[in-house]
Amino acid sequence: MSRLLARLVAAQDGWARPFGDFNHRWLSALFHPIRPVKDLLNGVWLGHPLHSAATDIPIGTLLLTVILDIAGQTAAADIALVATILFMLAAAVAGAADYTDTDGTARTRATTHATLMVVALVILLVSLGLRATGGSDRTIAVALGVIAFLIVIAAAYIGGDVVYLLGNMVSRHAFRGAGTKWVKLDTGALTDLATLPEATPTKVKAGINDLALVRLGDTVHALHAVCAHAGGPLAEGTVVDGCIECPWHGSRFRLSDGHVRRGPALYDQPAYEIRVAEGGGYEVRRTAS
Repeated sequence: MSRLLARLVAAQDGWARPFGDFNHRWLSALFHPIRPVKDLLNGVWLGHPLHSAATDIPIGTLLLTVILDIAGQTAAADIALVATILFMLAAAVAGAADYTDTDGTARTRATTHATLMVVALVILLVSLGLRATGGSDRTIAVALGVIAFLIVIAAAYIGGDVVYLLGNMVSRHAFRGAGTKWVKLDTGALTDLATLPEATPTKVKAGINDLALVRLGDTVHALHAVCAHAGGPLAEGTVVDGCIECPWHGSRFRLSDGHVRRGPALYDQPAYEIRVAEGGGYEVRRTAS
């Protein structure tokens, strides 16, 4: 069954890829000038993707609508349907903000997910109109509600793949240990960190980890070089207002402690403390969150 579903979803990529690229362009143009609003919709303030949290609500209220319709509770069902539509619109706006920073296969699948959700929303609006004007015969309106619910479930399945299979909006450091030991810092030909160029990220290695070093005055800061949001190369980023900015999607992390200062990243960046090693050179240790 899982393989069949995967093939059905992948079969939509032919139309979803170009359609997704088109939507990405106009949504990016829309959200770029209103970055604080975008951060709000991404969920930077919450430390969790707002869209994925918001989508649970309309699924629940739509299920309630179907149950109430079957039970003959018409007034309650209509109220639940109105709530479903409003919550779907709210979740869609949050999802659109995430969409502007979604790339590759994840964007293609997110396009399929979003398209199904829009189709379901249109069907629910038709159902609501029939309920308001259709008199006592609610058969078609109720049937449309059931159809919309099945489409929403299919869309939610694909949305789950975007997160759990493709890792969109998932912290790239979720499984990285906190670390309590000092690890030798491999700086290559660089022997004195005081000679690092000012406010210019430099990539080094600490064991299996790549770090981005930035010197600001007499202080050298170290953050993990893989952006927590989508794996962007922070060592190729820029320094802005005491933060390092990812070159891929513009997330900013405070150099002093790795805390998120601007989305779309939702999770803090691992930060490291540096000291001079006894045998010469330097060593690092991840700091507590």
